[in-house]
Amino acid sequence: GEDRPEPTKEMIEAKFWEVYPRCSAKLLQEVKQGMIVVFHDLGEYQPGGYQALVDNPEEFLAKTYGKKKIKVKPEVMIPLVGFKKELDLQVEIVHRVAKEVMAEKKVKFDYLVGTMIEVPRGALTADEIAKTAQFFSFGTNDLTQTALGISRDDMGAFLGAYTENEIFKKNPFATLDQDGVGQLMKTAIAKGQSTRKDIKLGICGEHGGDPDSVKFCHGAGLDYVSCSPFRVPIARLAAAQAALEKK
Repeated sequence: GEDRPEPTKEMIEAKFWEVYPRCSAKLLQEVKQGMIVVFHDLGEYQPGGYQALVDNPEEFLAKTYGKKKIKVKPEVMIPLVGFKKELDLQVEIVHRVAKEVMAEKKVKFDYLVGTMIEVPRGALTADEIAKTAQFFSFGTNDLTQTALGISRDDMGAFLGAYTENEIFKKNPFATLDQDGVGQLMKTAIAKGQSTRKDIKLGICGEHGGDPDSVKFCHGAGLDYVSCSPFRVPIARLAAAQAALEKK
């Protein structure tokens, strides 16, 4: 077919959230058997079992972009890591498959492999995990659940009482709990940077579209925030305001 223009970041995110509900990636993420990979056209990516989730990103990249002069640098993200060895074992698979695909397709591309910080142990041992991970993405939805011991799906039954009694100042799944979850993030950032100074840092979750949370992330030194498309304008405005305030 005809060559299409390189998609914008907004187009990529919109496509991801359009396809995501139909994918098996979320289920696999929750049972520590998968990963979510976002790159230029997820609409052509057909998720399958775990091995397919490892194989397909490079396969798709080689077929679709390997012979075109488009700069693409995929980032493969392993979720729910609490132990360095967990990440090591999965990264071995990623590197093996990437090498096989590049050899078979006679193409070469750079990629990063990192992890989502979603459990407290991952944050507290981030210096060890950063020996393997090239980037951290803070999965604040799950990190909030694991840090507070509260299920986001069930909290509706007691959110009102917790708010009325001022246990919660705000819904912690809408606005980041800066004194609890935020401190875990700061610990992970400091520990990660102590091992890998140039480690890429970001946030992935609904907090990425909340102004107060975005400002906190900017102050903590994160490189980017990720959120659902309808929250992007708010996130951009909050990021700009945070940058101006820091100056």
